Amino acid sequence: MTSSDKPDRAADAPETTDDAHTGVAALDWAAASADPQYRAAVVDLLGALAYGELAAFERLAEDAKLAPTLDDKAELAKMASAEFHHFEQLRDRLAEIGEDPTSAMEPFVAAYDGFHKQTAPSDWLEGLVKAYVGDSIASDFYREVAARLDSDTRALVLAVLDDTGHGGFAVEKVRAAIEADPRVGGRLALWARRLMGEALSQSQRVVADRDALSTMLVGGVADGFDLAEVGKMFSRITEAHTKRMAALGLAA
Repeated sequence: MTSSDKPDRAADAPETTDDAHTGVAALDWAAASADPQYRAAVVDLLGALAYGELAAFERLAEDAKLAPTLDDKAELAKMASAEFHHFEQLRDRLAEIGEDPTSAMEPFVAAYDGFHKQTAPSDWLEGLVKAYVGDSIASDFYREVAARLDSDTRALVLAVLDDTGHGGFAVEKVRAAIEADPRVGGRLALWARRLMGEALSQSQRVVADRDALSTMLVGGVADGFDLAEVGKMFSRITEAHTKRMAALGLAA
């Protein structure tokens, strides 16, 4: 599921300039949205992202209760504020294109809430690992999709996936905890593997349930992925996950 935290994106898809985009990705929203199927897919995408940001805000605010110091609480509060600002951007964009933000988000509430219920952290360190590793898997996926969107939607999606500062903060705190007690590393490594499995499972269910979104991803609209590219995409996401685990001092 999603968070806008994107630290050290070691295995992102290759960067391209606007001139390198083709097909729908070379169009702006006004031109691309003339295709009703593409429009429906983008509304789904923005709705999923918007609820993901709202859920991230709520979770960070809740995780702040587990923070061991006032400085840590303040840091999480700042990050939660950034997530809420991203939610506002997505909500306002949906309204701008004539869509009801609540209706756009509602199809994704059960999946996000289910993920967070299944992966509720038991302590401060698990919460940090979840924000750094778990949510970044979904963010990597959205970045891959963004490369195939119209220029206006692509710019918005990339903006709300910007780093909120959680990455460096999480790495510092988790590595310090492992250094103080190496046994912590094994527990957190198992936790991170569970997060990856749950994130991928929930994401697959969301896509399967939304026809417009799934059609876009497999090439029906917006120059989607063919089967070979899907494999490459998941390889890049897995590579990024492995590097994040290493940054935390954990085994993938």
